[in-house]
Amino acid sequence: MTKRTNAKYQDLYIGLVRVHVLYHAAQEPIFGQGMMDELGRHGYRLGPGTMYPLLHSMERRGWLKAQPVIVAGRRRKCYVATRAGRLALNEAVGRVKELFEEITETEPAVVKQ
Repeated sequence: MTKRTNAKYQDLYIGLVRVHVLYHAAQEPIFGQGMMDELGRHGYRLGPGTMYPLLHSMERRGWLKAQPVIVAGRRRKCYVATRAGRLALNEAVGRVKELFEEITETEPAVVKQ
């Protein structure tokens, strides 16, 4: 598997991206471009057309709260995890751990190409 994600698997990975976003938003305020850069370091290629709707949908779900911040004289919309977002993150982490344990307890499946 390559380090870079393939666009055809975006639907598969988008849940992991949401968990990643919630994780960082629970640590400190985040913003769109900063998260695109962070996710890029992990092999995810998300553009503004994916990232900003994702942030907005997470805000609508009550997981993130937008906070306007002035950076270098410009207004930037930053997001922080809400209490509901932190609870969702805790639930997701437990499920990711459980899944990881299940899929790594046996030999990897052989995929015919």
